[in-house]
Amino acid sequence: MNALTNHLIVVSFDCLSALDFPFLQTLPHFKTILEKGSYVEKVETIYPSVTYPCHTTIVTGNYPNRHGIINNTLLQPGRTSPDWNWFRKSISGTTLYDEAKKANLTTAALLWPVTGKAEIDYNLPEIFPNRPWQNQFLVSLRAGSPCYQLDLNQRFGHLRNGLNQPELDDFVLESTVHTIKTKKLNLLLVHFTDLDTQRHEYGFSSNEAIAAIHRHNDRLGRIFEALKESGIYENSTIVALGDHSALDENKALNLNVLFHKHNLITSNTKGIINNWKAYCKSCDGSAYIYVKDRHDKETISKVKDLLNSLLSDPEAGIEKILSAEEAAKMGADGSCAFMVEARKGFYFLEDFQGDYVKTITREDVLSDHKYTLACHGYSPKKPEYSTIFMASGKGIKQKTIVPEARLIDEGPTLARLLGVDLGATDGKMIEELLLLDDK
Repeated sequence: MNALTNHLIVVSFDCLSALDFPFLQTLPHFKTILEKGSYVEKVETIYPSVTYPCHTTIVTGNYPNRHGIINNTLLQPGRTSPDWNWFRKSISGTTLYDEAKKANLTTAALLWPVTGKAEIDYNLPEIFPNRPWQNQFLVSLRAGSPCYQLDLNQRFGHLRNGLNQPELDDFVLESTVHTIKTKKLNLLLVHFTDLDTQRHEYGFSSNEAIAAIHRHNDRLGRIFEALKESGIYENSTIVALGDHSALDENKALNLNVLFHKHNLITSNTKGIINNWKAYCKSCDGSAYIYVKDRHDKETISKVKDLLNSLLSDPEAGIEKILSAEEAAKMGADGSCAFMVEARKGFYFLEDFQGDYVKTITREDVLSDHKYTLACHGYSPKKPEYSTIFMASGKGIKQKTIVPEARLIDEGPTLARLLGVDLGATDGKMIEELLLLDDK
């Protein structure tokens, strides 16, 4: 299969929404992509619509229950900071960067989720220390390309301030620009989280979120400049995309509080979970309900009755209850007992002590980053909850507008641009965007 481009640069702006489209049309560098290339107006995300499953879907073309990344974090009841799906080994099947590597193409990834210890030539994976004895630089170094990271840290490490934004994305940008100028890349995956952070902390339409989109426009401009300075702009394809949207909320639901009261979760005198029969695993706007023993019909029945009792009360915050089979049909983890969807204005946490419903204030967000004022994870069928996909450059048609596509369609489309094959995927190529030889 022939490649449609020599250099594919995929830039993920985490939490970029289809609702942002009118604003993007006014910003010069986003406008460049829209005027010189083509775009999808509304991209349907996946379920649950959280970052790590979404980004794995983008590079595989598959739903979470097929590629294996069914949530951001692992099911570890009682652990205050559960481990994330950081490592490539957690993904089932192949990925865009695996196939590029097999085709002897040069690959790089900067803070792209679930790339820890992946076979990527220049890899700065998204990973952070979640244990007291760990160090940010060392956990990243061990999970990625050591020499590459040492060089980037020496050059641009001063820009970082831990995981704080916008400093983290400033570091990623300078690293991206340097990588473009110094490496002969065929595939570059870049993940910016500034906008997602601002929406979580301040709300969807906040001034802080708008300022982040302005910064993303500037970042996009710097990437254009780097491609031109390196002499590969005319033979490159730029893709700018989002992974999910977000919805404002101000109430957190703690189903584990109810499970604790009904002895489905037990804890010791130090307030630590020592056993559980049922557990609510948050995906922010949705949640998995797991039963430890899937053959425990009594517990399953008890949980079902408890959930149904909440469904009729709008103040209880639950919009829908899905069976395991229904969750699997939507691409989510079919090994759960149930999946629950929050009403607009609500989201899920995993606390098992305190109140079932907690109203979130700005002070809560400032004091504890588990609290947010906007989040995602909701069903892709929620109204006004689409994301966006835009592309320009080699192999891309000009001024073609595709009304709708799905996040699962992006992987096959990116693979076709590179001339590689992801095999049988849940998604299909968005042919309308591409300059195919046989069209």
